[in-house]
Amino acid sequence: MSDLHLDRPWLEFGLGHDMRVLSWAVNRPGLVTARRILWREVRNADLPRELDATAWLRRDLAARGAQDAVAFLTSCDIGRFTRATATLGATEARAVATVGLSNAERVGHRVDRSGHDWGTINVALRLNANLTEAAFLEVSSIAVQARTAAVMDVAMPLPPGRATGTGTDCLAVAAFDGPVRYAGLHTDIGEAAGRAVYQAVLAGARAWMATERQADDAPT
Repeated sequence: MSDLHLDRPWLEFGLGHDMRVLSWAVNRPGLVTARRILWREVRNADLPRELDATAWLRRDLAARGAQDAVAFLTSCDIGRFTRATATLGATEARAVATVGLSNAERVGHRVDRSGHDWGTINVALRLNANLTEAAFLEVSSIAVQARTAAVMDVAMPLPPGRATGTGTDCLAVAAFDGPVRYAGLHTDIGEAAGRAVYQAVLAGARAWMATERQADDAPT
């Protein structure tokens, strides 16, 4: 049975177990215990300026019986999600990403994005590792590094330079609670995590760029 289920406007990534999840997601941010990670696709009309988006999402999750989930919001097409798995030694890393670059940014700068849909990059990474809190933080930093490398490798130009991400990116790392203290780039955990996230985000970014080029080339 697949651990991914698309039921528009929702995409669900089932973790298969109660796992610790570290994120800054809209619903249940921080370090929490969850069995699933959700994406909620939205449009500008769903979220007028005066709306409390966090409360709105909580109500929508409650109607679905999914208040327990770590949940992202995105305006990109969730049907175009990408995924990648990397295995090194005993470590398996599985990444699922939705990628939109309509509000792309270069780190250290801000571009005026008023009036645009916020496509954003949302990544969920599941590891079969048993991590301490410090190792969770280290894996999170590697996943962000991989996301940034993937975005830079599609070479999206912005006035300040090549894009490094978007203004609303979010990441969730799921693993088991345990004794592993180190998960850096020299470890199987760090290498597998970075590879899976990089491949998933790169595939999504390339697809988004190709779609934008097709739109630009379409006759008017």
